[in-house]
Amino acid sequence: MSTAALIGLVLFAVGLLLALVVVVRLHAFVALLATSLVVAVVGGVPLAEIADEIQRQMGATLGYIAVVIGLGAMFGEILRRSGGAEAIAHRLLDAFGEQRAPQALALTGLVVAIPVFFDVALVLLIPLVYTLAERSRRSLLYYAVPLLAGIAVAHAFVPPTPGPVAVAGLLGADLGWVILFGLLAGAPATAVGGLWFGRRIAARIHLEVPEAMRAPAAVGDAEPARRPGFATAVGLVALPLALILVGTVSAVVLPDGSPSRRILSFAGHPFVALLATTLVSFWALGTRLGYSAAEVRETAGKALEPVGMIILVTGAGGVFGKVLFGTGVGAAAAEWMASSRLPFVLLAFLIATVVRVAQGSATVSMVTAASLVAPIVEAGESSPALLAALTVAIACGATVLSHVNDSGFWLVGRFLGMSETETLRVWTVMETLVGLTGLAMVLVLSIFF
Repeated sequence: MSTAALIGLVLFAVGLLLALVVVVRLHAFVALLATSLVVAVVGGVPLAEIADEIQRQMGATLGYIAVVIGLGAMFGEILRRSGGAEAIAHRLLDAFGEQRAPQALALTGLVVAIPVFFDVALVLLIPLVYTLAERSRRSLLYYAVPLLAGIAVAHAFVPPTPGPVAVAGLLGADLGWVILFGLLAGAPATAVGGLWFGRRIAARIHLEVPEAMRAPAAVGDAEPARRPGFATAVGLVALPLALILVGTVSAVVLPDGSPSRRILSFAGHPFVALLATTLVSFWALGTRLGYSAAEVRETAGKALEPVGMIILVTGAGGVFGKVLFGTGVGAAAAEWMASSRLPFVLLAFLIATVVRVAQGSATVSMVTAASLVAPIVEAGESSPALLAALTVAIACGATVLSHVNDSGFWLVGRFLGMSETETLRVWTVMETLVGLTGLAMVLVLSIFF
């Protein structure tokens, strides 16, 4: 096929995928597989090879991603159930003081949401916002927006949350680099979208605690006597990040083949880092606090229920990208990129933004964008830093312009008692500021790395 025909095939594939998800309302997993089948047929892949190729690529994609997401989900659930996330939140509020409560809430959201899903982190921490708003008589938004920004950044930018893990897996990016770039881009994004915007929007819109939410709400499932301390909880959150980062740094600064490098690289592999953290958390947040082995096992099993579909969508996204690559799109896209004046990082951001606006889900947007960018990556040579920059740029594009087709839009509106118009003015603008600030930082980082 000619370059023009292959680019046309990409546009057709994206249009078909969006039509199936947005218009026909097919689930993203089914839509991705169906689109992959159509693209394979149209692209000239022999019919006898299509089914085997889908099976092979699904296994290749999930072999890495399923392990990381599964272990991260288990750790996040036991952290939540034991009250560890609550311990982090309250200690940070005590340390910062009520005058700097927005900064404390932003940091709390960023830390707690690294191992915990967005909706879980929001449900877990929103009672703190209600308490502070009632105590100070300030607008609910003064405290809520910083918290939301911190959670949103952790949810999209920092592994081991599913979105960046999935994108890193599809692009072949090193998680250590992704964590580093995610934190470097996420900190100013939280400051702009959460702290700066939060103060200004709170001065314009005064919200009281919703009447339905005024009853005292329990945070976490654990009894007070069985909750872990702050040092234990925050240490466990930091453990996998530190191991992965140390493994990445050792591969750069230590000589090839040295025993220290081999040991640190082994310990810093995401499988080892997350498995070690999960096993330690079963003891430190489980049996040490008086939970039975059966309760710990039940918590770990329950954690896997909500991530099953995320894993399947991620696998289907990998299939979609590989099928496109098999038609020759990768070489054609690389040729088009060579003649385009758009920076690669900006192109990845724009692709994710288009998908985000069209279908809503940040995770699906990230997976879809990564599956479209992956053939271009595979057609050339990219440094670990560039792959990390692409991963975070896709996360930024999948964050901006959240609106009525995003479940987070309605969840935030409900918990803050906002109308649809107010939610657009608050949540949509905040998400867009977070994404754009993150993109600006990624563009700067891509210059120096």
